[in-house]
Amino acid sequence: MGHLKQRNLVTASERLRDQVAHALRAALISGELSPGEVYSAPGLAEDFGISATPVREAMLDLAREGLVEPVRNKGFRVTEVNERDLDQYTEIRTLIEVPMTGRITRTASREELEALRPVAEEIVRAARDHDLIGYLEADRQFHLTLLALSGNERLVETVSDLRKRSRLYGLTTLDERGELIHSAEEHLELLDLMLAGDVKGAEKCMTRHLGHVRSLWAKNEQAGKAARDGSRPAAGPRAGAGRGA
Repeated sequence: MGHLKQRNLVTASERLRDQVAHALRAALISGELSPGEVYSAPGLAEDFGISATPVREAMLDLAREGLVEPVRNKGFRVTEVNERDLDQYTEIRTLIEVPMTGRITRTASREELEALRPVAEEIVRAARDHDLIGYLEADRQFHLTLLALSGNERLVETVSDLRKRSRLYGLTTLDERGELIHSAEEHLELLDLMLAGDVKGAEKCMTRHLGHVRSLWAKNEQAGKAARDGSRPAAGPRAGAGRGA
């Protein structure tokens, strides 16, 4: 109880379960729900002012995404991602996305690539407007739609799963430091290089982009550790404390 900010949930057009799941993702991203902490469905339901059933169902949806894990007779623990995990996720994504970026640069039509521009622009807009949910959704759409141009559905599924497992926790801290905007702008740079047919340039840009994202994770982990150790105050809200690029 008392973990989450008050949120208005009920609308006629969306299932309550989906609304709760969306609100919980927002709480993971903002840092209101802490990695490693266990939260009960009844306790969270009290915060929302609803019954425990839709909260439990929403938490099971998040568990399937790898964001939380069930803890018998207690609730759900927010998944922790350590430095080794992040390094391995980044390595796998680099092995997949960099050469595929080069291949897609050679094979995709100009129309297919230009169709990604509104999404790339939305990533930048969301970063500037501090819309973290919008940022992550547009970022996910850009990367997965780009990879889909390869025609390999299994490859897209693999990267989608990696993204779910490596979502930034406490993304609010990075947003407050203004470190998301440069990462967001790299999507437009990448798109321009691909449209110009610059295979090597596009591959280098994607390599740099994924490395940039990994460095943001590292900075955020260090800031979180310092806050937990009491060596300096935490930036942003951390109640009782979610992943993207």
